[in-house]
Amino acid sequence: MDINIQGPKILFTIPVLGGIEISETVVCQWIFMVIIIAVALWLVRDMKRKSISGKQAAAEIIVNMLNKLVLDTMGKTGLKYAPYIGTLFIMSFMGSISGIFGFRPYTANIAVTAAFALVTFVMTQYMSIKSSGLKGWVKSYMEPTPLLLPLNIISNLATPVSIAFRHFGNIFAGTVVTALVYGALASLSAVVLQWIPNAFINSIPFLQVGIPAVLSLYFDWFGAFMQAYIICMLTMVFVADACAVEDAQNVA
Repeated sequence: MDINIQGPKILFTIPVLGGIEISETVVCQWIFMVIIIAVALWLVRDMKRKSISGKQAAAEIIVNMLNKLVLDTMGKTGLKYAPYIGTLFIMSFMGSISGIFGFRPYTANIAVTAAFALVTFVMTQYMSIKSSGLKGWVKSYMEPTPLLLPLNIISNLATPVSIAFRHFGNIFAGTVVTALVYGALASLSAVVLQWIPNAFINSIPFLQVGIPAVLSLYFDWFGAFMQAYIICMLTMVFVADACAVEDAQNVA
């Protein structure tokens, strides 16, 4: 049973700067980015105030649901981050279900989920500096006592690391489990059909029909939705904490 659960394959190399390797993760991500942009442009095309089309109604429902989620989690100040939250959810979800289209899920690459987490981390630090000022931001790392400075720094750095590895670990684990099940079912099919004196029939992995579909329903759809939802919720919570100071200043 030959099962490959290694990292993404290098598809080609761009002969510049000593050779830039392009992996299947990059190719898959760009393909889905083009698809997402094309769908978004199609949804917002020919929008009207009255007598709206079905696609406009669908687009408005999605936007209203997103805004409500962000409003309930982050408050009015956080509404300006709704486009980012929506984009993060779509990129995460599509990246995780890309396996059903024959691609290797690009969220099963730690570099991708680390990029998601890094953007969130930079955003929260920017909001903290904007709200408290550079001096107040530095001072926040020394509260309630300067002795906790190392722990506060580690705690803040651990946040993006935790987000990245949580998302990557769940999607990669699903990829590994699915690959192992597919391989095991192929071997079991060969054992069951070995009594038939026909090489072509012996090679048919008939047991792969049905059972993997149930796994796909969980790992590719439910798991993808949950991981996208979780990373968006964590992002909103962290950014909302940074916005809390700004809200307090605005009220004052």
